[in-house]
Amino acid sequence: MRVISSTNGLVAVAAGLFVALSSKSVLAEEGFVPTPERIKELVHMVRQDCGSCHGLTLKGGLGPALTPDALQDKPYEGLLATLYRGRPGTPMPPFMGILTEEESSWIVRQLMAGFPEDGGPLPVAAPGVRVR
Repeated sequence: MRVISSTNGLVAVAAGLFVALSSKSVLAEEGFVPTPERIKELVHMVRQDCGSCHGLTLKGGLGPALTPDALQDKPYEGLLATLYRGRPGTPMPPFMGILTEEESSWIVRQLMAGFPEDGGPLPVAAPGVRVR
Protein backbone atom coordinates (compact mmCIF):
# COMPACT_ATOMS: atom_id res chain seq x y z
CA MET A 1 0.00 0.00 0.00
CA ARG A 2 1.34 3.40 -1.01
CA VAL A 3 1.04 6.25 1.46
CA ILE A 4 0.40 9.68 -0.03
CA SER A 5 1.67 12.62 1.96
CA SER A 6 -1.03 14.98 3.14
CA THR A 7 0.42 17.82 1.02
CA ASN A 8 0.46 15.75 -2.17
CA GLY A 9 -3.00 14.39 -1.44
CA LEU A 10 -4.35 17.88 -0.81
CA VAL A 11 -2.83 19.15 -4.05
CA ALA A 12 -4.38 16.24 -5.97
CA VAL A 13 -7.80 16.87 -4.44
CA ALA A 14 -7.57 20.62 -5.11
CA ALA A 15 -6.52 20.03 -8.72
CA GLY A 16 -9.39 17.59 -9.23
CA LEU A 17 -11.91 20.01 -7.75
CA PHE A 18 -10.59 22.85 -9.92
CA VAL A 19 -10.96 20.77 -13.07
CA ALA A 20 -14.42 19.56 -12.07
CA LEU A 21 -15.77 22.95 -11.07
CA SER A 22 -14.33 24.78 -14.05
CA SER A 23 -15.71 22.19 -16.47
CA LYS A 24 -18.69 23.46 -18.46
CA SER A 25 -20.34 20.07 -18.13
CA VAL A 26 -20.51 20.25 -14.33
CA LEU A 27 -22.65 23.38 -14.13
CA ALA A 28 -24.34 24.83 -17.15
CA GLU A 29 -24.09 28.53 -17.78
CA GLU A 30 -26.49 30.24 -15.36
CA GLY A 31 -27.05 33.32 -17.50
CA PHE A 32 -28.26 31.37 -20.54
CA VAL A 33 -31.75 32.19 -21.79
CA PRO A 34 -33.09 30.46 -24.92
CA THR A 35 -34.69 32.43 -27.73
CA PRO A 36 -38.41 33.20 -27.32
CA GLU A 37 -39.24 30.54 -29.94
CA ARG A 38 -37.17 27.91 -28.12
CA ILE A 39 -38.70 28.91 -24.77
CA LYS A 40 -42.16 28.15 -26.19
CA GLU A 41 -40.91 24.73 -27.34
CA LEU A 42 -39.28 24.00 -23.98
CA VAL A 43 -42.35 25.06 -21.99
CA HIS A 44 -44.56 22.87 -24.19
CA MET A 45 -42.12 19.94 -23.85
CA VAL A 46 -42.00 20.19 -20.06
CA ARG A 47 -45.77 20.58 -19.72
CA GLN A 48 -46.52 17.67 -22.08
CA ASP A 49 -43.57 15.25 -21.92
CA CYS A 50 -42.52 15.76 -18.30
CA GLY A 51 -46.16 16.29 -17.37
CA SER A 52 -47.02 12.79 -18.57
CA CYS A 53 -45.24 11.42 -15.48
CA HIS A 54 -45.05 14.43 -13.16
CA GLY A 55 -48.64 15.58 -13.79
CA LEU A 56 -49.76 18.17 -16.32
CA THR A 57 -49.68 20.78 -13.55
CA LEU A 58 -46.29 19.38 -12.40
CA LYS A 59 -47.80 18.70 -8.96
CA GLY A 60 -46.96 15.01 -9.11
CA GLY A 61 -48.26 11.85 -10.69
CA LEU A 62 -46.24 8.72 -11.35
CA GLY A 63 -43.20 10.92 -10.76
CA PRO A 64 -42.71 13.43 -7.94
CA ALA A 65 -43.98 17.01 -8.00
CA LEU A 66 -41.81 19.58 -9.81
CA THR A 67 -43.12 22.66 -8.02
CA PRO A 68 -40.91 25.21 -6.22
CA ASP A 69 -42.15 23.91 -2.84
CA ALA A 70 -41.30 20.32 -3.75
CA LEU A 71 -37.86 21.30 -5.10
CA GLN A 72 -36.84 23.86 -2.47
CA ASP A 73 -34.47 21.57 -0.57
CA LYS A 74 -33.14 19.74 -3.63
CA PRO A 75 -29.69 20.79 -4.89
CA TYR A 76 -29.64 22.48 -8.30
CA GLU A 77 -26.75 20.26 -9.42
CA GLY A 78 -28.68 17.10 -8.61
CA LEU A 79 -31.78 18.29 -10.44
CA LEU A 80 -29.68 19.25 -13.47
CA ALA A 81 -27.97 15.85 -13.49
CA THR A 82 -31.32 14.05 -13.19
CA LEU A 83 -32.86 15.97 -16.08
CA TYR A 84 -29.83 15.78 -18.33
CA ARG A 85 -28.60 12.25 -17.55
CA GLY A 86 -31.75 10.55 -16.25
CA ARG A 87 -31.89 8.17 -13.29
CA PRO A 88 -30.73 4.65 -14.13
CA GLY A 89 -33.02 1.98 -12.76
CA THR A 90 -36.03 4.31 -12.77
CA PRO A 91 -38.46 5.46 -15.48
CA MET A 92 -36.71 8.89 -15.57
CA PRO A 93 -35.04 9.07 -19.01
CA PRO A 94 -32.01 11.19 -19.94
CA PHE A 95 -32.75 14.26 -22.03
CA MET A 96 -29.17 14.84 -23.18
CA GLY A 97 -30.07 13.81 -26.72
CA ILE A 98 -32.96 16.29 -26.86
CA LEU A 99 -31.71 19.23 -24.77
CA THR A 100 -28.41 21.01 -24.44
CA GLU A 101 -26.98 21.25 -20.95
CA GLU A 102 -27.74 24.98 -21.01
CA GLU A 103 -31.39 24.31 -21.89
CA SER A 104 -31.55 21.72 -19.11
CA SER A 105 -30.16 24.30 -16.70
CA TRP A 106 -32.75 26.85 -17.84
CA ILE A 107 -35.55 24.32 -17.27
CA VAL A 108 -34.28 23.47 -13.77
CA ARG A 109 -34.03 27.16 -12.85
CA GLN A 110 -37.57 27.74 -14.15
CA LEU A 111 -38.92 24.73 -12.23
CA MET A 112 -37.29 25.99 -9.03
CA ALA A 113 -38.87 29.43 -9.55
CA GLY A 114 -42.29 28.28 -10.80
CA PHE A 115 -42.64 26.96 -14.32
CA PRO A 116 -44.61 29.04 -16.86
CA GLU A 117 -47.88 27.76 -18.31
CA ASP A 118 -47.95 26.27 -21.80
CA GLY A 119 -49.08 29.11 -24.06
CA GLY A 120 -48.87 31.59 -21.18
CA PRO A 121 -46.58 34.59 -20.79
CA LEU A 122 -42.91 33.83 -21.24
CA PRO A 123 -40.43 34.41 -18.42
CA VAL A 124 -38.59 37.70 -18.71
CA ALA A 125 -34.79 37.62 -18.84
CA ALA A 126 -33.03 39.47 -16.06
CA PRO A 127 -30.96 42.52 -17.05
CA GLY A 128 -27.58 41.53 -18.43
CA VAL A 129 -28.70 38.00 -19.29
CA ARG A 130 -27.95 36.93 -22.83
CA VAL A 131 -30.64 35.49 -25.05
CA ARG A 132 -29.43 32.99 -27.66
